[in-house]
Amino acid sequence: MTLLLDQFRSVIVWLLTAAAVLSLMVSDYPEAIAIFCVLAINTAIGFFTSWNALRSMEALFRLTAVTTRVRRDGSSVLLPVAEITPGDVVILEAGDVVPADLRLIQVESLQCDESALTGESAPVTKTSQRLAADTLVADRTNIAFKGTAVTRGAGIGVVALVGAETEIGRIATLAQTAEAAANPLEKRLDKLGQALVLITIALSGLIGIIGFMRGLGIVEMAETAIALAVAAVPEGLPVVATLALARGMLRMARRNTLIERLSAVETLGATTLILTDKTGTLTENRMTVAGFVLEDRDLTSECLVQNAADAMDLRMALEIGALCNTAELSHSGEKGIGDPLELALLEIATLLDVRPDLDPDDRPEVGKHPYDPAFKMMATQHSAEGRYFVAVKGAPESVLESAIEVLGATGPQPLTEAQRQQWLDRIEAAAGSGYRLIGLAYKYTDSTEEPLLERLTLVGLVKLLDPLRSDVPEAIAECLSAGVRVVMMTGDHIATATEIAAQAGLGVGGGIVAMSEASLQDLKSGRIDSELGRQLAETNVFARVAPETKLRLVEYYQDQGHVVAMTGDGVNDAPALKKSDIGIAMGQRGTQVARDAADVVLKDDAFTSIVAAMWQGRVIFGNIRRFVVYLMSCNFSEILIVGLAIAAGLPAPLVPLQILFLNIVTDVFPAFALGLGEGDRNVMKRPPRDPQEPIVGRPQWIDIAVFGLLITVATLGAYWLALIHLMLPVHEAVTVAFLTLALGQLWHVFNMRERGEGLLINSVSKNPWVFAALLLCLALLVAAYKLPSVAAVLQLSPLSSEEFVLAAGASVFPLVGGSLWLALTRNRSV
Repeated sequence: MTLLLDQFRSVIVWLLTAAAVLSLMVSDYPEAIAIFCVLAINTAIGFFTSWNALRSMEALFRLTAVTTRVRRDGSSVLLPVAEITPGDVVILEAGDVVPADLRLIQVESLQCDESALTGESAPVTKTSQRLAADTLVADRTNIAFKGTAVTRGAGIGVVALVGAETEIGRIATLAQTAEAAANPLEKRLDKLGQALVLITIALSGLIGIIGFMRGLGIVEMAETAIALAVAAVPEGLPVVATLALARGMLRMARRNTLIERLSAVETLGATTLILTDKTGTLTENRMTVAGFVLEDRDLTSECLVQNAADAMDLRMALEIGALCNTAELSHSGEKGIGDPLELALLEIATLLDVRPDLDPDDRPEVGKHPYDPAFKMMATQHSAEGRYFVAVKGAPESVLESAIEVLGATGPQPLTEAQRQQWLDRIEAAAGSGYRLIGLAYKYTDSTEEPLLERLTLVGLVKLLDPLRSDVPEAIAECLSAGVRVVMMTGDHIATATEIAAQAGLGVGGGIVAMSEASLQDLKSGRIDSELGRQLAETNVFARVAPETKLRLVEYYQDQGHVVAMTGDGVNDAPALKKSDIGIAMGQRGTQVARDAADVVLKDDAFTSIVAAMWQGRVIFGNIRRFVVYLMSCNFSEILIVGLAIAAGLPAPLVPLQILFLNIVTDVFPAFALGLGEGDRNVMKRPPRDPQEPIVGRPQWIDIAVFGLLITVATLGAYWLALIHLMLPVHEAVTVAFLTLALGQLWHVFNMRERGEGLLINSVSKNPWVFAALLLCLALLVAAYKLPSVAAVLQLSPLSSEEFVLAAGASVFPLVGGSLWLALTRNRSV
């Protein structure tokens, strides 16, 4: 019901409603019925295009539709998530969805995928250790968060928070309280409607005074007021705008972009700032090996193939990565099950044909030391020619601390303190470049009882990255050339985020400026001084940001006058997606929560699709402006025709139903044809429009006035000649005026070409839809004139050949005059 009532908040709707009520008061039932039919059509369109908004948060609550294993009274039971309470002990295993925020008390190689919640691209290793109370969400490794997935290991946790108090519950609350901002098109159309109301009231008042002075009766004045109200309102505007946007939506669908709200197409064209997530949006959301750091050299991924065959240390590193591993590749070798980091190690070992784990007779596994948060390492023990080979991987600093030797080109050598410091420097440098680092080491033992994580031989480091999507740099370059600022918001570490941003080209011209969550506390509290404002204006990377911070950033940039597009794929992005002017969700990697909260869904997750959508949005705005000028100039001429005739003491040259017929039938189809124009291919080489720029600015109002005057002169001239020169009865002279106006408005569509274009060859004449629209309108006009029942309702009378020539000849005047006006103003910038 609320959605239905929202459709009646438009000032245009209220103006038409007033005209319909006035028609009922003077017993003019056909006019009242016609106006109410127009209102019904517009209301239905608005209602059904808004219906999908009700689904935006339902997916958040669908996350709770799971059961969980709880230990009660000494035994384990399966319970619906809704029945667990704080204090319950929950048992987690790989594949489970965490049912509440749990304080972990026991873990065994437990890892959780929190990418949808925090933006981290890799699973988070959990611990049962105590942490400081002010630890950031992304660093709370002793908490298993509701809605995240257990990807590895097992654990036991005590329920700390349930429902709305959980981290995901707080995000749901944020999304529900984050009101979607009215998009630019809605704002502009509303301002246009308000201007129309003011014009109508002013003209009605003026005509009322004139009519009172001339002694007109109440019924005559009421009919005049109805005619003015109908003439002032472009009834076809909402329909044409909707159809033009729908056309843009279909074009976008062919480019893998699904539009949830029609107006989102135009809003993309007005975008001045894109706030983009990193994981899964700019990157591929998978780990890949970028290279190895060995004792005497660093190898990039491009150099691995030529070094793998004869490099002992590289082969050893590949073997350790494949052996100290719990993941499994699929038979195709492309995808598998397990930790993305371990999958990446298996993939690179397979690519270089170093996979000792594939042969059960080659170093079979005989023991394992699962990942230990205290040591930050894991190890596997394998039988090897009468001894045991131990493969170790873990945090680089931890592996280095446990090493006593380093594998060089000629074999193992003692690890000196100087070398140890050099390795620490290399670790710091690689981490600062945005890589995720894993230390690799090994040892031989004579017994399965010996400690596995001591007295190791360091082999090197493996560098891993969530790789940048190959098409992102070009897409971002196009955004920057179009004057659209791109800012990254991610839950990843600042070093990783900075490196990805640099690769993507965000720092072109001014370098990468990054801020972390800790630097944004004043933003969250609303205390924004000039220094923070300056930093926010320069920053192009926000790292480790929480959901509330993303929402506050969207609000801040909107307050600064930006039209904000927000991209995201996780649950943590939902509030900001909803609040932004245009929310863009990833269709492949995105969560259902993000997709339901967004206005646009990218089926291919390609950032390039955003650029295509922005191009389409800019074209749509240009087309909308063009047909608005066309419709408004037609309607303005109708106001002048009625008003000036009454002021001059002439009988009304048009009746309300004739005006309604023109506005709904003959005006709409040429306007729709204008809305189907292909647009300017160079539109993305221009800066974005001023977000405050109206659809109809001062230059467009001047065009509307000039074109409207030309149509008025033609129509009133033909009407005056029919009354005075030909001395026709009023009803025949009204028919002459109606036909002159109808034909003049049809030819007027060719005045909507770009300035500087030719009269015969131009963007309008090249549009086949324009000629189809003209033929259809002419057919409808002939039908209205020839069908007795329709002609009677419209009060049209038969005309002679001479009278037809008068109407047809006068109708050409607006096209000729309009062409002269376009030629005189061809150098106008807007």
